[in-house]
Amino acid sequence: MPADDARRGAAYGFIAYAIWGAFPLYFAALKPAGAWEILAHRILWTMLLCALVLVVRRDLAWARQLWQRPRLGLGVTAAALLIAANWVIYVAAVLGGRTTEAALGYFLNPIVTVALGVVVLRERLRPLQWVAVAIGAFAGIYLGLAAGSVPVVALSLAMSFGLYGLVKKKVGASLEAMHSLSAETAVLAPIAVVMLVVLTSRGDTTFTTEGGWHTTLLVAAGVATATPLLLFAAAARRVPLVTVGLLQFITPVLQLLCGVLLLDEHMTRSRWVGFGIVWVALVVLSVDSIRNLPRRGRPDPQPDPVLP
Repeated sequence: MPADDARRGAAYGFIAYAIWGAFPLYFAALKPAGAWEILAHRILWTMLLCALVLVVRRDLAWARQLWQRPRLGLGVTAAALLIAANWVIYVAAVLGGRTTEAALGYFLNPIVTVALGVVVLRERLRPLQWVAVAIGAFAGIYLGLAAGSVPVVALSLAMSFGLYGLVKKKVGASLEAMHSLSAETAVLAPIAVVMLVVLTSRGDTTFTTEGGWHTTLLVAAGVATATPLLLFAAAARRVPLVTVGLLQFITPVLQLLCGVLLLDEHMTRSRWVGFGIVWVALVVLSVDSIRNLPRRGRPDPQPDPVLP
């Protein structure tokens, strides 16, 4: 692989994960819109943007396989519901002043993904992977005991995205990034329309009541969703899987910094300790990944991105 191409891929990946890492500031700027309204607009504007791009590219023939392959269609539907759950939990966490707990969820995600591989796919773990899973489990228990409650937001985010990745793996890498996002938002669009109708009937929408800038930010949810995903797809084609895996930690680090430094969220000493334990687990996972780099000439599979 040419060095220039690899550097360009690393830059694409860095920008993608940096955008996802800045999402807390974007969603906080959407107040007083609630999580369900933001979710509905994010689905609809993303779907419309994807449709426009596909029409301009004359790239619609791929959609036939969703009807011709029922298993693929069901997989896309399941993935759509899981990513919608992930999105609304994340937005609700940011709006509720729990950005740091949401960041913990994305730190835990690689560990949960490995654990799901063992439980569901019967995959065999290497020794360092077992160590990382054990440390991650200990961190979850410690955080629950220290806070006096289960870290529901973090675990929900980690599980929902872990299951999303699992569904994508079971269905197979049949759709490229733009096709996958188009199909998933199309599945969710009717639900989004119903949500907006219900919210409007209750007087709980803000689309036209908070000024032009607020309306623009809601419409921009489509661009905000699609842009980092496409950058990620471009990066995944150019850099090794291990590089992408290490880059993904940019997102929760920036989310954590946004919560503590810019959104004035309080981090207790016990939570810092819990984060530290999780980081140890991630270091172990990273070392294992680097030690088990694929042989030269064997292509790396493209991972699913983090989608806050």
